[in-house]
Amino acid sequence: MRFTKIDMSDNFRKLNIHFDIDAIKNAYNIAINDIGFSGDLVNCISLTHTEATESDPRGIFWTKDENYKEIQVEKYVNEEAYRVFEPLLMNTYFKNIHDVLPRHFRLGRARILKLDSRSSLSYHRDPEARLHVPIITNPGALMIVDKEAHHMPANGGVYYVDTTKYHTALNGGDQSRVHLVVTILDENKEEELYTIYGGD
Repeated sequence: MRFTKIDMSDNFRKLNIHFDIDAIKNAYNIAINDIGFSGDLVNCISLTHTEATESDPRGIFWTKDENYKEIQVEKYVNEEAYRVFEPLLMNTYFKNIHDVLPRHFRLGRARILKLDSRSSLSYHRDPEARLHVPIITNPGALMIVDKEAHHMPANGGVYYVDTTKYHTALNGGDQSRVHLVVTILDENKEEELYTIYGGD
């Protein structure tokens, strides 16, 4: 996969993959009507599940305490187990996207994540990088990685974001920011994570 850099850096890359934003928004409206958002700390619609129909909107991540010491938060989630696509969305454009992306990457969980207006995520790092496909956004919605901020427009573009570095998302706008977020798996890192955290 070749990456096309457009006013970006190693933390953010706009990829040379493009989807139909109108079809994405239609699929999003179906997802809202048929499933809706769930989760107490993360507004999420899971597009993929495990065989046991589990869907976990959160997973292991690290943050820093008031003494700047790194601490683990949440439990390990076996990203590779999320192979079952949501049956209620099988006939939507999200399934098309989910069929195209594995041609370029090994995928973990695929989720629609909503960040409410005038809110932000914690400053943290994840074990894997993420792909972002903005669905709804506004000029005040920013992703900040390693203290570098970018706005990702909702135009059908696919963005690689290095979320293995410390990052946050903030939405300073008056409307929600909604992205399709897909985990990218690195085989060696997944084996290491499972060895360390997966045996619980």
